[in-house]
Amino acid sequence: MLRNIFPFIINSDISGFFELMRKANILLIDDDKIMLDAVCNFLDSKGFDIEGVSSIANAELELQNQQYHLVITEINLTDGTGFKLLDIIKNKHPQTVVIVMTGYGTIESAVQSIKLGAYDYLTKPINDDELLLSVERALKQQNLISENKNLRLQLEQKYSLDNIISHNYKMAKIFELVEAVADSSSTILMAGPTGTGKSMLARAIHHHSSRRSNPFVEVCCGALPETLLESELFGHAKGSFTGAVADKQGKFLAADGGTVFLDEISNASQALQVKLLRVLQEKKFEAVGSNKTIHVDVRLILATNKDLAEEVSKGNFREDLYYRVNVVAINLPSLKDRIGDIPLLAEHFLKLYSDQYNKTKTGFTDKAIEYLEHYTWPGNIRELENVVERSVLLSKGKLITPDDLPNSTKNHPPQEQIEYKTIGLKESLEIPEKQIITKALKANNGNRQQTAKALKLNRTTLFKKMKKYGLYEKFANSGLL
Repeated sequence: MLRNIFPFIINSDISGFFELMRKANILLIDDDKIMLDAVCNFLDSKGFDIEGVSSIANAELELQNQQYHLVITEINLTDGTGFKLLDIIKNKHPQTVVIVMTGYGTIESAVQSIKLGAYDYLTKPINDDELLLSVERALKQQNLISENKNLRLQLEQKYSLDNIISHNYKMAKIFELVEAVADSSSTILMAGPTGTGKSMLARAIHHHSSRRSNPFVEVCCGALPETLLESELFGHAKGSFTGAVADKQGKFLAADGGTVFLDEISNASQALQVKLLRVLQEKKFEAVGSNKTIHVDVRLILATNKDLAEEVSKGNFREDLYYRVNVVAINLPSLKDRIGDIPLLAEHFLKLYSDQYNKTKTGFTDKAIEYLEHYTWPGNIRELENVVERSVLLSKGKLITPDDLPNSTKNHPPQEQIEYKTIGLKESLEIPEKQIITKALKANNGNRQQTAKALKLNRTTLFKKMKKYGLYEKFANSGLL
């Protein structure tokens, strides 16, 4: 029965096959001892780590104690059927692939096995070439399942709220709001300047919801001409306009069961706004040039860098749509209002691009950080990321210095120049005192109690000095108090 299979291996992908053998462990279940021993010996001789048991009860114990890549099971067993084992594996061990074998094969049992999740169905007597080919293919399938799971875990980690770096209290409030509404179906409207991370936050919301296993589809309404945007979102029928040579599925249908993120929604035309309103209210639409109504289940997240209320007053945005999308409002602050986050973000991007470009960079000099903190960042987080990437590529030392920064970031010198000839000693001593208090406040994210403790001052004294140097107003306006 189990003849030499050397010719089969020669004609296969040898390196991939033996790589699978080195990694794979297999559980075999058969109450026919002769068959059990024969198959175990055969697969063991080919390099697989195989364990054989004769009952479903023993198989369950093995699966509880060890993770198996592949299970090969007989259907007809003394203490039950292989179908029972298939159901257990499907529910408790979804990463394990199953091959079913039997000496009494029928079309019905084969169909039932596949419906219950079996990868393959073999009938006895089993040809060794057939067995080995089935094992190899099943292990490749198991490898794909594991890779997909790892990719999903990586996505969840990438878009975790923990990866949105901030110590700012405004961002903390946003995180609390996101956690509260992520798993609902409510429409979310995000506002904030360009480059503040609206797209990343939208993905984080999607990956924190029960829709995470379904598609996340992003469309930038400002990147497409008005004539194409409706087709892009809702699809079109063949012949509906010049160039429509075939039916096209739109983004809403592609995201069915998932999330659609519409960036720069203020650029949508009045006609498109009407169609969006209908999708939000009725969950249905028609493709361009088609009379067929399509029903979808999507969660909508919208983003704008304009004041939509103002756009409504100007007549550029429909009032009824504005109130329909403004169910949950999230206002993202600009980077200049998150001064305390600048060093955190800069260090994060430094590590990211140091790893990406294989550069050894250990950090920033204090002076470089001061320049970054004093810059206004019109491009927000996206601009900071670009500046750090450029610095990693161009700097020659391990530390990023002011010389490594673009000239645009150095238009606002971080320190006042002290000239003892022009001011008195008392005023000269006030300058470093102001700088020390400023740094302490930033280090403690504006928390006056912690800052006073760090400086060994009482809170009243700290408050008076902050008022004296204009720091109270500065930090209050930046959102750090």
